[in-house]
Amino acid sequence: MLLGPNGAGKSTLLSLGASVLAPASGRVQLGRMCSTDRRHRGEYRRRVGWLPQNVKPVPSLTVREQAAYAGWLKGLSRSDAWERSARALDQVRLAELAGRRSHELSGGQMRRLGIAQSLIHDAQVVLLDEPTAGLDPVQRGVFRELVAELSESVSFVVSTHQTEDLADVYESVIVFDRGQVAFQGTVRDFFARAPEGVPVERRAESAYRGLVRGEV
Repeated sequence: MLLGPNGAGKSTLLSLGASVLAPASGRVQLGRMCSTDRRHRGEYRRRVGWLPQNVKPVPSLTVREQAAYAGWLKGLSRSDAWERSARALDQVRLAELAGRRSHELSGGQMRRLGIAQSLIHDAQVVLLDEPTAGLDPVQRGVFRELVAELSESVSFVVSTHQTEDLADVYESVIVFDRGQVAFQGTVRDFFARAPEGVPVERRAESAYRGLVRGEV
């Protein structure tokens, strides 16, 4: 998990990881593939899925058509994208809504469609930018369950500014503040930074406030 206040640079970092932005210096790699190397770019983008903050419905497309369209944009043939779209929607519990127009989905369902779009091309790593923003507690719970289920075969990097998003499904947390890493370690080590005597339900917030200087 990538945790940090608004304006910390989380979205920029994930955009670099998704090869949407090119680094001014240094490089972004997945294994031996460099995001900016033309020889690797196509394969890199097939291995990395990206869900930006604002997932929008494509006018007139059904849920399955939008998922398949995302696969086609990633280089799949139309028939392959259509076939894989059914599996991707099943993975995110949207199979029953495959024939519904995507603009009819709720906010939580739209985020799940975005995850399906990220998975359709068999990505190894999926970058999710503020995926729980605007979701109610029930929808956030469903999202965490999905991440837990899918993380057996896919690695997720999830950004958020909400400490309540921290859960056991995440192996590690990086606290990002003003473009700098303020903390990197396990979720347990992060909670341990809270002062003694802080109630369990306040430990995440307390540890976070001790690390960042920006907006909470």
